Amino acid sequence: MEILRKRWKIILYGFSGLGVNMINMILGVHLCSALLVGGFDAHVENWTYLNKDLIVPGLWMVLALIAKVFDGFIDLPMSAFSDRIRSRFGRRRPAIAMGFIPMVIAYIAFLFPLNGSATVLNTVWFAVMLGIFYLCYTVTMLNYYATFAEILDNDKDRVLLSNIKSISDVVYFSMNFALVPLMVSLGLNIRTVALIFLPLALTMVIPMFLIKEKSTKDSLPEDLPKPVSMLTSLKVSLKNRPFIYWLCVHGVMNIGLQLFLGGVAEFCSYAHLNQTIVMAASFAPIPFTLMLYNRIVKKGGLRIGIQTVLGIFSLGMVMLYLSLQLPKDLLLYAGLVCAVVVSFAIGAFFSVGYTIPSQLASEANQATGVCTSTMFFAVQGLFESAATGIATHVILTWVKVGVGRITIMPLIVVVFCALACFMAAFLPKGIAYIGKENKEQ
Repeated sequence: MEILRKRWKIILYGFSGLGVNMINMILGVHLCSALLVGGFDAHVENWTYLNKDLIVPGLWMVLALIAKVFDGFIDLPMSAFSDRIRSRFGRRRPAIAMGFIPMVIAYIAFLFPLNGSATVLNTVWFAVMLGIFYLCYTVTMLNYYATFAEILDNDKDRVLLSNIKSISDVVYFSMNFALVPLMVSLGLNIRTVALIFLPLALTMVIPMFLIKEKSTKDSLPEDLPKPVSMLTSLKVSLKNRPFIYWLCVHGVMNIGLQLFLGGVAEFCSYAHLNQTIVMAASFAPIPFTLMLYNRIVKKGGLRIGIQTVLGIFSLGMVMLYLSLQLPKDLLLYAGLVCAVVVSFAIGAFFSVGYTIPSQLASEANQATGVCTSTMFFAVQGLFESAATGIATHVILTWVKVGVGRITIMPLIVVVFCALACFMAAFLPKGIAYIGKENKEQ
């Protein structure tokens, strides 16, 4: 694959996934909820498709769970499949196109029920479209992420690309949590909003022009890592000790992050804080805080960068907890300060999730001669899903129901951040010094 050298191309490439990630979140967060009227109060006629239930709740819970579990495990065989594609256009562009086109079709189909009432037929229809969407989303994004290890040839450019991708994540998070609710409150139905954002998915066309691969139709180019079976690729990734240790650190770190993101709505509701303002303050400064984070990484390496942001994130959580003791007229200002502090870490959390697997996958490709680029991201995706489930379905539910005090959420986040910070101290040198300018020291 032709290496990207120009900085503007790397920046453009980092924004390629913005639109696809955006419609994935709209589908998972808003459209699935829009099938039932329960839980909505204000603007219910706009938050739901037809202002009435369109699915059978019990059956939907089972089928939607199957679709989500399917989404988690399908990453592994899809990663091996895409690595073995033979075409005159190479591997990555055909794989991205194969996933992108049916993904968009499934997204559009999800907007239209087969009939106007809560029926088994509607429930099965939406579940099938959800499963197709997840499958095609996986194929598209796994191959896009795999190119992070193939389209760049040094860790500094991978840190830059990961930072840009992190900023892209902030953009679609902000639009989903701030812009979508605003559009609904102005009178637009959520289906109309979903269609308005659909053209953003065309950002995934960018890799079609920037990826330059040799043909794999008749034979593999000599400089291309050899594709192998799913089990062999999985074995290579699981035998990579630095990667396995990173997964442990990343998992603990993600429990803290997902607990904050999953519980911030309830916390803001309890504290009478405006969630839109707080989340905007958490995400808006990230492009600037990533610049500071990048300077830390250049001086001390990725390990120091990770430990620094974990410490800052913990500080923000402690401040958020203590702010509840302030008078109500000062609470919003304190919440904004806490949000800005937290923003320093959120972007970095996203960034390292792209930097480390792409760097380790690139090194593994060179060392073993086999292609494992997609598998590293697939395995990390499984760990992320597990961390998210533990944070939002186990710990957060226990805090809300078992303890009955959402106010302790920030302190639990601090515990996981402190544990991740301690674990990060033992990251192998191959990870610890990624991005450091002078690695001789």
